[in-house]
Amino acid sequence: MYTLNVNGTNYQVNVTDGATPLLWVLRDIIGLTGTKYGCGIEVCGACTVVIDGQREHSCVVDVSSAVGKKIVTVEGLSPDNSHPVQKAWTQCQVPQCGYCQPGMIMATVAAINAGHHGNEILPELGNVCVCGTYERVRKAVKTL
Repeated sequence: MYTLNVNGTNYQVNVTDGATPLLWVLRDIIGLTGTKYGCGIEVCGACTVVIDGQREHSCVVDVSSAVGKKIVTVEGLSPDNSHPVQKAWTQCQVPQCGYCQPGMIMATVAAINAGHHGNEILPELGNVCVCGTYERVRKAVKTL
């Protein structure tokens, strides 16, 4: 049994293997499906969450190593999409299919947490978008 603080709420999760990726605990046990599975090898960024203010790929973070840390998923940014990054994404009509967007949003949030703004954020984003919305992402990031 592990206790995880996700989006400000403590969850008791019954996981038999502490090496289980945080991604699957978030999605399958807690029920927060905004965080997506993409590649499973820390390349695409679809699984990005913010842990203790920093960007992390939840596909490679063991659930046992997340205990005692503050985990934020895309669902935890704001209940009404009023977070500045969410607003920028909406105003610039970034998503197409939207599958990769939660990870991109969370990577942007982590870059802002690190003190980056506007164009300084762009080098922090290594997320892959199959739809190719990179120009809209750049436009949205420049507003932050």
